[in-house]
Amino acid sequence: MIFIPGALLKVIIDEAEAAAPEECCGLLVGRDWADGQSESDLVVTRVAPSINVTEGDPLKSFEVGPKLRFDLMREIKDTDKRIIGVYHSHPDQSAQPSARDLAQAWEPDLTWLIISLINGQAVHTTAHALNADATQFEEVGLRTTDWQPYPQREIT
Repeated sequence: MIFIPGALLKVIIDEAEAAAPEECCGLLVGRDWADGQSESDLVVTRVAPSINVTEGDPLKSFEVGPKLRFDLMREIKDTDKRIIGVYHSHPDQSAQPSARDLAQAWEPDLTWLIISLINGQAVHTTAHALNADATQFEEVGLRTTDWQPYPQREIT
């Protein structure tokens, strides 16, 4: 499961909508969540938006700027934080990883957050991780840290 504060998810969604019809992208910084129910639970503590530096069509591909990545790695060195994921948008496509995403997923420990946009509006966000043999993505749970279940209500 990956947990993200609602305010940070809003930053990503706002960026995705502003970048449309092109794909936005960036990095997720975080740590293991000590209060998580599983050893694999992660919490996002920061989002780092990137300029999309793809050499391909920015309507269908993305690449995070390498300078951003190296700067972040230096900044969080010797802390409990690390780069835990990458995010990007899929304008007018589903929030499911594409074949291009799978081809670019060469770091098995990263979570991929994908925001689907329809007509420039965010409609769905999902999180994914590579399976054990790195041949496909598997969806992982995504929840905001301020999420509360709806109170029980009687159906009338």
